[in-house]
Amino acid sequence: MHSIRTKFTLMTLSAVLFALSIATAIGVISIRNIGMKDADQMMHLTAATGAMNLDYDFESVEHSVQTVSALVHESFNEITFDQLEAQVERSRRLFSEISNNTHGVLTYYFRIDPEISKNEKGFWYVYEEGKGFTEHEVTDITQYDTNDTSQLVWFTVPKATGKGIWLPPYFTENLGARVISYNVPVYWGDSFIGVIGIEIDYRNLVSEVESIKLLDSGYAFILDEESNVIYHPQMDAIDLEETKKVLSDSTNKVIGSNHIKYHLNGIEKEAVFIPLRNGMRFYVTAPVSEIDRGWQNLVKNVLIAAVLVLTVTAILVTRFAQHITKPLTDLTNAAKQIDEGNYDITLDYNKDDEIGVLTNTFKQLISHTRDHITTLNKQVYVDALTSVRNKAGYSQYIAKLQDQMDHSKESLEFAFGVFDCNDLKHINDTYGHDKGDIYLKAASRLICRIFQHSPVFRIGGDEFAVILENEDLENRNRLTEQFSRARERICEDVENEWEKVNVAMGFAVYDPLIDTSVIDVARRADQAMYEDKHIRKQQKQSR
Repeated sequence: MHSIRTKFTLMTLSAVLFALSIATAIGVISIRNIGMKDADQMMHLTAATGAMNLDYDFESVEHSVQTVSALVHESFNEITFDQLEAQVERSRRLFSEISNNTHGVLTYYFRIDPEISKNEKGFWYVYEEGKGFTEHEVTDITQYDTNDTSQLVWFTVPKATGKGIWLPPYFTENLGARVISYNVPVYWGDSFIGVIGIEIDYRNLVSEVESIKLLDSGYAFILDEESNVIYHPQMDAIDLEETKKVLSDSTNKVIGSNHIKYHLNGIEKEAVFIPLRNGMRFYVTAPVSEIDRGWQNLVKNVLIAAVLVLTVTAILVTRFAQHITKPLTDLTNAAKQIDEGNYDITLDYNKDDEIGVLTNTFKQLISHTRDHITTLNKQVYVDALTSVRNKAGYSQYIAKLQDQMDHSKESLEFAFGVFDCNDLKHINDTYGHDKGDIYLKAASRLICRIFQHSPVFRIGGDEFAVILENEDLENRNRLTEQFSRARERICEDVENEWEKVNVAMGFAVYDPLIDTSVIDVARRADQAMYEDKHIRKQQKQSR
């Protein structure tokens, strides 16, 4: 059976644990949702910023090329075919002005289709550090099939599609560099004339992408619409014939319209992508462990705080429960002691509450019970006349000694003394019972005064007994001598016969070799008393 303190503590802690668990769960879920939302916003913002910077460069290139293309188209409508050379020169001047104001341009060109003119090939300018744009010899494309889009993609693809187009990175042997180009076909009426285009250095793209950092190990990369690598900091994408795919449909997990989760080199990652105006996709990615680290750390802190709160609460509740239940514990212990017969109990709780009322009531009950028991003891175990213990008390005491003699491993040491009031019947018959009572009281007072450390009993009408232990047992000879002298002195000092203490006494010390019971000792003491009684009777007759 659990104590009230245990029940109170468990109930309170259960309630606190329940409430704290709900609050912690709500907090953890909220932190997780907010953390994931913040991480998503951070990734989207990073992706949007990087994409915006790249699109700015791409838009600048598109704008430059489209501007030149539009002007060339308009001018072709105003001239004849034999003025093609003059038109190319005009385009050269226009392109020079525009290209110098376009960010990231590596080359710009206007290439005339050999099928249109054998003499006018167009122009090709390349940016050189410290020199600016210098003219280079245009590529001889007569050896190629200009209708085959797998060759000279910067020329054949715009010719085949008939529209401006961004081409994926390719290696140009004339420059020995990797470039990205935007090319627009030029028409004279319905006839294809050539291609106007700008190439930007692939290294500019790489530099822009590599400048994007996210968390500890996050980075940016660019793929095409089919997840082929355009640039990836952890992959070699120089050789497009061996283009790798970073994202596999079998491992992708779509989180949002432009938010995915995937695995790379055994690491789970999340990526957010933004479509670029040139058809590519700009991605920012980071390990899921780093993305979740922020809110996970907050969750850990919340859980640690919850454990600390629960621990502190448990300590406080335990102490509070102990403080609350201590009066009840004291009352329980007091009840046990009362059940064992001990009524000497102290209860200190006196607060003005229900337990205080119960404690005061219990104290009053103890007091009344003690008084009642005292009264009963006087009635049952105390002689009404002499106020010493009566024969019932004598029997109870002997039974206690006998129990010790039978079960105690330690040897007992005690002695019996028996006293007989001589001539009591004569005093009662001659002077009345009231005088006999005076005689008995005087004898009782003398016995109690001499043997004041030992229990005294009235075991018959004119008989008393005393049981000597401890100090009185050690001093029994001296005490018996004191009793004899006091007895004789009283008999000499008083005149009335009923005031004399004519008492015979006899003592016997417990001897385990000859006494098998307490009664054996009492009998030897009784025999010694009768011998003393006989001696005193002879002495009285001789006087």
